[in-house]
Amino acid sequence: MSDDHHEEDRPEFDPQNVDLPAKEPPLRSTAPQSDFTMSQVSTGTVVALVGLALTFGIAFALV
Repeated sequence: MSDDHHEEDRPEFDPQNVDLPAKEPPLRSTAPQSDFTMSQVSTGTVVALVGLALTFGIAFALV
């Protein structure tokens, strides 16, 4: 395996001279912070209900 850490892109760490980065990190959006539409909520609910119905329906049918 090769070592892909790109050491040439990183300066050596100097504990005596701790500088903050020159630019801010990029903004990112993660799923829990995103807004959901009612259509997406409805679709998720239907998928969850169908999954539960299949899971418990098959289990009860086999007992």
